[in-house]
Amino acid sequence: MAGNTVTRAQLSEAVYHEVGLSRNESADLVETVLSEIAESLIKGDTVKVSSFGSFQVRAKGGRVGRNPKTGQEVPIQPRRVLVFRASHVLKERINAALSRPSGR
Repeated sequence: MAGNTVTRAQLSEAVYHEVGLSRNESADLVETVLSEIAESLIKGDTVKVSSFGSFQVRAKGGRVGRNPKTGQEVPIQPRRVLVFRASHVLKERINAALSRPSGR
């Protein structure tokens, strides 16, 4: 899975191989977990996954932006944005993977 986008199907396949559930049960489990995360974020809750990171929704106020091409001022509406903050454990794992020889 390195170097590619990880899809729901790949996550389901990983659960199938690691946990031993059927492929349908693995797909249902992945969908349930992702749905629970999404629903919690929609409600405004913070989602923390131990040794991975936390997801949080932040409110951004409206402001006046500028079109870089034309210089024209454009109003930017207030909105909610999703923020992910990686845990120190995940950061260490990523950096440790970079320091290992690649085997090339």
